[in-house]
Amino acid sequence: MILGVIKEGPTENRVAISPDTVAAILKLGIEQVQVENGAGHNSSFGDSDYETAGAKVVSRQDVLKNASLVASIHSMPDEELSQLSDSQMVIGQFNPLTNNDVVKSLNANKVTAFSLDMLPRSTRAQAMDVLSSMATVAGYKAVLNAANHLPSFFPMFMTAAGTIKPAKVLIIGAGVAGLQAIATARRLGAVVEAFDVRTAAKEEVLSLGAKFVDVEGSAESAAAGGYAIEQSEDYKKRQAQAVHEHAKTADVIICTAQIPGRQAPRIIHKATVDEMKKGAVIIDLAASSGGNCEVTENGKIIDYNGLTIIGDSNLPGSMPRDASSMFSKNTLNFLKLLIVDGNVNLNFEDDIIAATCITHQGEINNERLKK
Repeated sequence: MILGVIKEGPTENRVAISPDTVAAILKLGIEQVQVENGAGHNSSFGDSDYETAGAKVVSRQDVLKNASLVASIHSMPDEELSQLSDSQMVIGQFNPLTNNDVVKSLNANKVTAFSLDMLPRSTRAQAMDVLSSMATVAGYKAVLNAANHLPSFFPMFMTAAGTIKPAKVLIIGAGVAGLQAIATARRLGAVVEAFDVRTAAKEEVLSLGAKFVDVEGSAESAAAGGYAIEQSEDYKKRQAQAVHEHAKTADVIICTAQIPGRQAPRIIHKATVDEMKKGAVIIDLAASSGGNCEVTENGKIIDYNGLTIIGDSNLPGSMPRDASSMFSKNTLNFLKLLIVDGNVNLNFEDDIIAATCITHQGEINNERLKK
């Protein structure tokens, strides 16, 4: 069995498999790891790094021809999917709940595809959780980007010219990205507040030294696996007012709130943005799914009446070396479950295999996608 690794498209700097996991992958009984030449270049991994680790560097055509299992972050183009045989498989992060075209293409070409962003939210799956890994990078980089664009300091300074007040940062959503953003902003000396509809997030926010913006009456569901769910109109009104009061005095807002498979909740409204300080910065990590901020434009940095608003859902790609290594280790841990004696073991009785296998033999395999 051969595992293939391909170079991502021009807008992605990460690579699915990093050199530091090649040796461990080969120990699974996989005959060879073939890597497309230049696949790791944008992540600061040279072809020689892969060869030293035990991989073979070949052309993209050879990878697609020889590999039993092709690893990538995003799905490859349709014309390449059509070249794969029924026995070949792909693994990556394909966002199937929102990317219908990818699912249709994988299904039409009878490709067996594993999407790691569909992992169940369980203790057993934590070591494979690419969403949490990439959210960690995104939360960290969001704060650094905000600091770069903010026209003032983050920490408080006592200087001969007087005292400089610390920046006030508001975090929207206290999931993995939000918590990392809180921790990073606190390390930089900011005063941090955080909002989340999940009451369970309050303790985590407080433990990091931030203030929790509490809005009572949120709806929660155990079936959501720890994610937020859609809220009532009454709650949304009270939420909007509470967030408005805190946002209009903030120097930085980091937006991270998302609902899997749905449009991101609109939490920062235009009326709120209109009352914010000149020079304030909003970083919207939910930009690709509609944005938490009404003024966000996906993939753009805009000046809105003196405010800087950045819509960027691919911050992990801006720190590609460590992001790739984290993604690769998550993939390795999944392969330890999937590969038995050097062969793929499609055990659909296993909840992790069943959840991540989105298409198989020309049919949609995942129950969430079927619904």
